[in-house]
Amino acid sequence: MNRFFGETKDDYVSLEEANILLQSVPYDGTSTWGKGADKGFEVFLNTVPNLEFFDIETDAEVYKQGIHILPDIEERSSPEKVYQTVLKHTKELLKMNKFLTFFGGEHSISIGIIEAFRQQYNNLTVLQLDAHSDLRPSYHNSEYNHACALHKASQTTNLIQVGIRSMDVVEKPYLDKNKCFFAEEIYGTEDWMDKSIELMTDDVYLTIDLDALDPSIMPSTGTPEPGGLSWDTCIRYLKKVFQRKNVVGFDIVEFAPIDGLHAPDFLVAKLYYKLLSYKFYLK
Repeated sequence: MNRFFGETKDDYVSLEEANILLQSVPYDGTSTWGKGADKGFEVFLNTVPNLEFFDIETDAEVYKQGIHILPDIEERSSPEKVYQTVLKHTKELLKMNKFLTFFGGEHSISIGIIEAFRQQYNNLTVLQLDAHSDLRPSYHNSEYNHACALHKASQTTNLIQVGIRSMDVVEKPYLDKNKCFFAEEIYGTEDWMDKSIELMTDDVYLTIDLDALDPSIMPSTGTPEPGGLSWDTCIRYLKKVFQRKNVVGFDIVEFAPIDGLHAPDFLVAKLYYKLLSYKFYLK
């Protein structure tokens, strides 16, 4: 398996020289319907060489910033231990002064990552793109279940939610309607983009559950929900966020590949590369 980002050379990808770190957490222990998010990262890496590494929009080749792929976090024994391991590891990575990116795995991996960033940055905003609110305080006897992925952040950070279109009644007490932009309310409009960004603090951590996107373009996820974001809407919005805020890191989660269906694989690779292009080269 090629563990480099595409066909990049050693002078770009060494740990010392790279400006970007890519950490995989292939954990899929608490997902409750479609499985396979633990297989997503390998498919992602196999797809990356098929990208064009020149980004037209930013007139740049962001891979030259150096994208170093770290060894996978292999802890899978329990959601609690995954949280503890990811939290500890992320805190160590934050000491390296690199731009940190993460790849799931299911959405529960984000709990420890977000907590580490919260401890690093005062007044952190967490921007969640997702079909599901993920605000349960506990599910299946664990507060580190994928259904609880943003509960802790809702209590400790400035949480902005975009694309939500599915939730349980037990989550209502933890949902801030002023900071939640439901899919049905933003469909076909753009004013919500500026409104949501105005609610953000300077430093933003971005967590993207791929089921935020409509399943017509992203069926490869464990819990697809109709009515999601289009590619153009998603990218246009994220460009605004990167232009106006300091995005301090991001994760992409819940990619569960479907054998023989390659378009979603390419979408994920393109999304990751596009976010890096925005981070380093937007003017």
